[in-house]
Amino acid sequence: MQTSDSPPILDVTDGIARVRLNRPREHNRIDPADLPILADHLRAVEEDAAVRVLIVTGTGDRTFSSGYTLSRLAGLSDQAVTFDQVVDRVEGLRVPTIAAINGGLYGGATDLALACDFRIAMAGTRLRMPAAHIGLHYYPSGMRRYVERLGVSAAKVLFLLGDTVSSDDLLRCGFVSEVVPPGLFERRVQTIAEQLARAAPAAVQGMKRHLNALAGGRFDAAAAARDYLTSLRSRDLQEGLAALNDKRLPRFTGE
Repeated sequence: MQTSDSPPILDVTDGIARVRLNRPREHNRIDPADLPILADHLRAVEEDAAVRVLIVTGTGDRTFSSGYTLSRLAGLSDQAVTFDQVVDRVEGLRVPTIAAINGGLYGGATDLALACDFRIAMAGTRLRMPAAHIGLHYYPSGMRRYVERLGVSAAKVLFLLGDTVSSDDLLRCGFVSEVVPPGLFERRVQTIAEQLARAAPAAVQGMKRHLNALAGGRFDAAAAARDYLTSLRSRDLQEGLAALNDKRLPRFTGE
């Protein structure tokens, strides 16, 4: 694994893409120059039909990410690609996404994790959202994600109080779905990714899209019904039923 500081790294193996923030000496912070690179990585994932799942993580076992470079916050409006746009693209990806939270996460990194569909934390992880305590009013889509994922009460606790929160508390408030001991963390993340990659891609991606719409009050029942009827006529459903009958793993193609 590359450990010297660099822009984010994209790797794709067996249908599983991994974007890794790679500035371990600076707690995997996200610099302005990283934003177009992240956007390019996300575009590559979106356009590669062979990719079934994306993992977002950081290098090392201390910090997932310290978020966006604080010294450049005042210049966000001058960026061709902004931090909130990148996080919105993560949320809108067609494939399911996993935030492999391999250590502390702070500021904007908390929203990057919330933009993912699954959030798995290494035991000992700590979170802090310091926006109110550095004079920052958070951007709209980030506040929306906090409320949609956690509810308004938990969002107020994290945004307004700005306390440091333990991994156990993150599990209790629903920020993460699992807390895993360090020695089992990588294997658990890989297991979840492989499980998602084996599922029927059209069904997974369609249900992800409609579930996100439901959570955000944008649900289109007619579109969801069309996707349901399409799945009834799909080759993947035929394959899934045949595999069930034959007691074997299905081989889905997305058709």
